[in-house]
Amino acid sequence: MNPCNEMTSGKLDIKIYKNRKEMGAGAARYGAERARQVIEEKGQVNIIFAAAPSQFELYESLLASGLDFGKVNAFHMDEYLGLAADAPQGFGNLLKTHLFSRASFKSVHYLNGQTEDAQAECKRYRELLSRFPPDIIFHGIGENGHLAFNDPPAADFCDSEIVKVVAMDEICRNQQVHDGCFAQISQVPRKALTLTIPALTGPDTYLVVTVPGPTKASAVRRAVQDEISTACPATILRRHPHAELFLDTEAAAGIL
Repeated sequence: MNPCNEMTSGKLDIKIYKNRKEMGAGAARYGAERARQVIEEKGQVNIIFAAAPSQFELYESLLASGLDFGKVNAFHMDEYLGLAADAPQGFGNLLKTHLFSRASFKSVHYLNGQTEDAQAECKRYRELLSRFPPDIIFHGIGENGHLAFNDPPAADFCDSEIVKVVAMDEICRNQQVHDGCFAQISQVPRKALTLTIPALTGPDTYLVVTVPGPTKASAVRRAVQDEISTACPATILRRHPHAELFLDTEAAAGIL
């Protein structure tokens, strides 16, 4: 399905679809094409996946795309610290349920949110990513404009770290309630592991950014129109040479 509207902002290509299903299909089609291109060149592809209900339509379409998942090394980009290992809200568990368990991946690498040594876990995952540098990253954008858990107070476009521990801001924590993942904010963890902005925006990586729904309209408008700064971390996407933003009309309401 073709987009109903297209535009650019800086280097960022923006495609707008009538609804979430068509948006997810468009993002998956583009991502699968890029993945096949990398597989043809390298024999395998390294992909980082965002974990959120906003990505469900993307997952479904990607699973139906015919992509050879046996040549995909999969990672996820952030994880709460301190949730129970079997908590359905855990991002690794969400990805396992909705994506990783539904296809035969070459490998799947999880961040461990139950670790007793968060710094050691950051080091372990950093070393994994150095062995499997990302070719494609499926992103979302948070209500506060975050990428992964790089909220405005913690985001750093020149971060020297690849993976780090962050304190989640209140807008981000409330978003987890709005998404239906937690019944109330008191249940949402206050700390998390996250890949940093530089790790998530490497210049040779394809960025596939999928953002549906009315609660994201303000963040999308800011990402597309505001000054590029960590006040809205997603503004950095406008400098990236290989970033594509996929929206439904509700998320695009502030830029149409």
